[in-house]
Amino acid sequence: MTTPVLKQIADLLADSSGTMAAARRETLQIVLSDPERALNESFEALAERANTSVPTIMRAVRELGFAGLREFKLALAQELAVSGSPLHRRVQLHDDTAQVVSKVIKSAAAAVNGVQAQLSPQALEAAADAFVAAQRVDCWCVGATSSFMAADMQARLFRMGLVANAYLDQHLQLVSAATLQAGSVAFAISHVGGMPSLLEAVEVARGQGATVIALTQAGTPLAKLADIVIAIQVPDDPVMHVGTEAYLAHLTVLEVLTVLIAQRLGDSVVQRLADVRKVLSTHGLDTRHHPLLNWGES
Repeated sequence: MTTPVLKQIADLLADSSGTMAAARRETLQIVLSDPERALNESFEALAERANTSVPTIMRAVRELGFAGLREFKLALAQELAVSGSPLHRRVQLHDDTAQVVSKVIKSAAAAVNGVQAQLSPQALEAAADAFVAAQRVDCWCVGATSSFMAADMQARLFRMGLVANAYLDQHLQLVSAATLQAGSVAFAISHVGGMPSLLEAVEVARGQGATVIALTQAGTPLAKLADIVIAIQVPDDPVMHVGTEAYLAHLTVLEVLTVLIAQRLGDSVVQRLADVRKVLSTHGLDTRHHPLLNWGES
């Protein structure tokens, strides 16, 4: 089925026959012929295939009515996600194993690739600064997809020497919120961003003067309460309320935050991680193949 985005492209190509610049026409024809490939690759790669430039692609998507490249890719991803089967958006009941593997992996890769276009560098920098400056960071989450994200982030932070906790229970989240104060951070992770118990904890934390950082979709009740919002949108999943692709997108954000925090901690984090490795190695644990952190210096 032709999606609205692809229909816009087809209509524009038909209406501007003979008047559109050749480079823009070639770009739109490439997207129309294989939209999934165009979605999964970078704009630089698309420009190279079309023998044009990224600014030319920008002009083409603006001609379609999109504010920029990010908005175009997000709309295309959402439209492509509409079709599919109850098993997976792009998998059909008659697909063989090789096709299932290919489609699921391509879909996962597209989810990760789509994160870059959505992330706000300013929000990420503000979040990283807040984490590093915090006296204490409490990580909260709710739901099947987010449930282990808080524990994952806590493990990352405390290995770098930051005081961090993770709470999944709604009552403990309230206790956590009530004991936070100015100079502390509450990191709330929820893709849906509407769980009443989590929103209550966030309101309590704000009342205590803590900084609230939210990893959620734009426009959710959680996003509206947070001081810093890291907004991520992925297509709906037909099986789970919040699917694997949301998890992969969130995990990618956690990795980006971890690197930004490590950069700010500098040499001290290198020493702390080396100390962790040394302690574990004395107990015969598997650290032999784990590389030491460095900043690219020889």
